[in-house]
Amino acid sequence: MTLVKVNNNGHKSLSSFVDEFFQGFPAGYSREESYFPPVNIHETADAYHLELSAPGRNKEDFKLSVDNGQLTVAFEKKEEKTTEEYKTIRKEFSFKSFKRSFNLDERVDANGIQAKYENGVLKLLLPKKEQVKESAKQISVQ
Repeated sequence: MTLVKVNNNGHKSLSSFVDEFFQGFPAGYSREESYFPPVNIHETADAYHLELSAPGRNKEDFKLSVDNGQLTVAFEKKEEKTTEEYKTIRKEFSFKSFKRSFNLDERVDANGIQAKYENGVLKLLLPKKEQVKESAKQISVQ
């Protein structure tokens, strides 16, 4: 794959290319409806660490489940009550619902998964099963 820097001197922007791409999808599909929060996955000797960037949410609104070796993280957007006390002039905050699923490796101890939400990041600890933890091993030359 080649990455090319494109100056926007009369050329189409990346977003217009993406918009054109999604125009070919079935009716009712829109890019705005499909939101997947970015994720980082790290591995240590003892566990996998998964981080989802989801600022501005409440930890109570996340739903996490494990079923048939698949970890699912979902956020359901709650309807906001409107008030007549003030008029909104501009609204740019957007809290879309999402659902992401991850296939768990057989080395993950699904019963030990822990989750914590802090500073806009949902952090999950997926501990490895005891028997698969890799340990340093010396090999003698004979």
